[in-house]
This record gives sequence, structure tokens and C-alpha cells, in this order.
Amino acid sequence: MTHQEILDAIPHRDPFLLVDEIVERTDSRIVGVKTFTGDEWFFAGHYPGYPLVPGVLLCEAAMQCGAILLSPLLAGEGQGTGADQGTAFGMEEPENAKCKMQNANCKLSDSTPPSPLPNPSLKVPVATRMNDVRFKRMVRPGEKIVMEIELTERLADAFFLKAKVTVDGKVAVRFEFACTATNPQPLIPKPSP
Repeated sequence: MTHQEILDAIPHRDPFLLVDEIVERTDSRIVGVKTFTGDEWFFAGHYPGYPLVPGVLLCEAAMQCGAILLSPLLAGEGQGTGADQGTAFGMEEPENAKCKMQNANCKLSDSTPPSPLPNPSLKVPVATRMNDVRFKRMVRPGEKIVMEIELTERLADAFFLKAKVTVDGKVAVRFEFACTATNPQPLIPKPSP
């Protein structure tokens, strides 16, 4: 998959898009990769002098791969499926869509939304639980993770998956997780004081 195909498959955007490439994909399994360069925002505080990728972000990266795996299933369930583009979200990232998260004063306006909203008739996967999470190895700047995700069961709009994240063939984390397909709701801006 190309980078644009990844953007079309899930609503995540930089700086929180944690999948660089999809190298293998079937109906029930996906393999993705992410290289942590050392320039990522979280290394400044986790930890100064000894930077580590936070374990929850390793889990998030794997769950984003899972969302990419599920995207064809979810695209076929909405009224507007993005079928004209052949994608789940079929959207381009607007130039003005990036909200600088330098402070908590990021505000919405009609002219500069913080991120593109997916087609409201499409469903998106939202994590509902993680089970049996086992961290085995630290991940440092400059390392590439390989994420293997398998869809093990589906019950209506609930999906059950297994994840394994490795570095150089050694397991960094493995876990099981579940997500449910939900209809996205637009963010309603709060009035300014």
C-alpha cells in the first residue's frame, strides 16, 4: 500500500499516524512497519537522555494496522463507501487541516478544521479493550517495528484481533484487542469564553 492508500484507509494523521508502510495484507491478516527516527514528539519527555518508544504507542501502532485491515469491511457497510475512490475514507488531507498542537488553545473554525472528518455515513473502528498485553523488549530511536495483526473473530460490529510487534525478529509486545465499528461524530466546538 502507498502512503496515500494508508491515509485513505484510516482517519489518523501526523503526528499520530504510526504506520509507515503495509508490506502484506490478506482478508484476515496484515503486516505493517514503522521506523522511529528519533525526531518524534514523545522522545523529548520519554525519557530525556534515554529515549524509549512508549509501550502504549507500540500498541496504538498495531491497532492502527488493525484498522487498516478492517477498512474494506467497514467501507462496505456505510451509505457512502468512498467507492468512487476505492477507499474507506476517500479523502485528501487539506492543506489547512493541521492544527499545531504547541498548546491547548487549538480552536476549531469553519475555515481551518483540526483534521478532515471522514464521511459521516462510514463506520470507524474504535478500541474497546486490550487483553494479555506483554511487553518483552524496549524500542529505541532508529529502530523499525514490524506489526503482525490477525483478525480472529467477528461478531456483528465487534472485531477481535491478535497483535505481535517485533524488532529484528524479537518480540517487543504482543496482545489481543477488540474494537467496535462506530459512526464518527463531528467535534462540536466549544464557545470561546
